[in-house]
Amino acid sequence: QVQLVESGGRLVQAGGSLRLSCAASGRTYSNYVMGWFRQAPGKEREVVTVSWSGGSIYLADSLKGRFTISRDNAKNTVYLQMNSLKPEDTAVYYCAAGTWNMLVSGRSDYWGQGTQVTVSS
Repeated sequence: QVQLVESGGRLVQAGGSLRLSCAASGRTYSNYVMGWFRQAPGKEREVVTVSWSGGSIYLADSLKGRFTISRDNAKNTVYLQMNSLKPEDTAVYYCAAGTWNMLVSGRSDYWGQGTQVTVSS
């Protein structure tokens, strides 16, 4: 079992930046592929970015240049740096852990509770 706890979501103005954190505990964190998903009101949950400790990173095309995933294996934490935020980035952001194929296809064995990000225009 892996437990995931997100933090860092809040209200921010368009053009601003936020860094979300996801603290993992339980089974060996570094063995897991980690990722961030988001779900906007009335929409399906979508993959934002996925990171494997070996270096591979997937990032949704629409977010390239603005969002970055990083991980600190010593702290069992994965981060999502979000820059130049837009109102359409408003969503609940979820941290997830699993295998590469699962995460990039939108599935996961383990989910955090989510953290709300609201971008005002």
